[in-house]
Amino acid sequence: MHCVAQRSTREDIQPAAAFGVGLKKTGYEIHLSTLVYKEINMNRIASLAAIPLVIFVLEACSTAKATSPQTIATIPQITATVPEATKTLRATETMPSINSSVPFPFSEPGPYQSSTLYGTQFSDTQRAGREIGINVWYPVRDDKPDRSGAPYPLILSSSKVARIFGDHLASYGFVVVGVNYIDTYDPWDQNLIDQPLDILFALDQVAAHPPEGLEGMIDAERAGVMGYSFDGYNALAMSGARVDPQNYLDRCANPASVQPAVSERLIRMYCAFADDWDQFAAHAGEALTVSSDGLWQPMTDERIRAVMPMAPEGAWLFGERGLAAVDRPILIIGAVEDQDCPYATEAAFTFEHVNTPDRFLISFVGMQHIMIYFEEPVARMKHFSVAFFGYYLQGHPDYALYFSEDFVSQRENLVWGVFTK
Repeated sequence: MHCVAQRSTREDIQPAAAFGVGLKKTGYEIHLSTLVYKEINMNRIASLAAIPLVIFVLEACSTAKATSPQTIATIPQITATVPEATKTLRATETMPSINSSVPFPFSEPGPYQSSTLYGTQFSDTQRAGREIGINVWYPVRDDKPDRSGAPYPLILSSSKVARIFGDHLASYGFVVVGVNYIDTYDPWDQNLIDQPLDILFALDQVAAHPPEGLEGMIDAERAGVMGYSFDGYNALAMSGARVDPQNYLDRCANPASVQPAVSERLIRMYCAFADDWDQFAAHAGEALTVSSDGLWQPMTDERIRAVMPMAPEGAWLFGERGLAAVDRPILIIGAVEDQDCPYATEAAFTFEHVNTPDRFLISFVGMQHIMIYFEEPVARMKHFSVAFFGYYLQGHPDYALYFSEDFVSQRENLVWGVFTK
């Protein structure tokens, strides 16, 4: 793709604290005596500008102190889907020390300091000059880019998700690129095409035209994608999954017959463009829609080595055949009580039909879709993101322990694989 790049000094992205709002939650109990509650669009993570704040007081609950049980790892096996370059540490890389005295060691900040570059702009001339803005989180030392371990693996997401995870991942030796203007949408629409393509375009641009001052810092050949909710769909789309038009249209033609069943509200959201499918496909273009097997081409790139969809959606669009095309390591995070991206319909169904050997599902028991607003589940997701991407992108073999079955099974309110009541 061809682009015209320009620099912007505008810092219009709110800090990560705006998402977490200082909430702490363990299992079902909230520990803070005073907290700020967000009135949240239960359908998605709504735009921050549209979320009114309501202040109220909760009495703190007493809980037992967390302990760190001894773990015996079942180490995931590196398969042929993991490129050779990721199997061993490079000479410039070191293994960060791991604090085994806490239940989720990688929830603690890593050894690097981090900084953020806001507002780099690109224009996608192949899509009518579509504006793509990015923010970049990266390791620093003495307020300058830390090149001691460069180039660093790249993690892509929306800026909305990157504001939560960017600083943390940068502290472990990743560069995180958040793509601006990617946000929630209801009902489903052309964003299902546009947002993944925006992320792929951002990958192309930071590889060919890294932001000023970050030359040599980004290893775009070792990239991962993560996302939550609507952005979890984007991460899933980058996994090699392929849209299955017939599956989608059949489901929308007779939604009552589909299992697991979903609510009328979700049917309306999923099937909003079913009657205008030809227009939707035309927007995608023949490069995506034409194939010999009836499935669309995958919206991904071979440089993307691993993906982490959290509370994702999209299973109705991909279906069983489309999910079976997933061809790289995938770690799915599912909230068991999620009603907005229903656990059985989305996270569990996706995990059960993904065909790659390196597939993992960690189920957060008792959690709803809004767990992204609470400090403790976010800390756990940060831990798993460092462990997963550290293993597959940085080549830290010991990190496999920290997202293994034995590790997960010894932590409260987590289940390895699909949770069954």
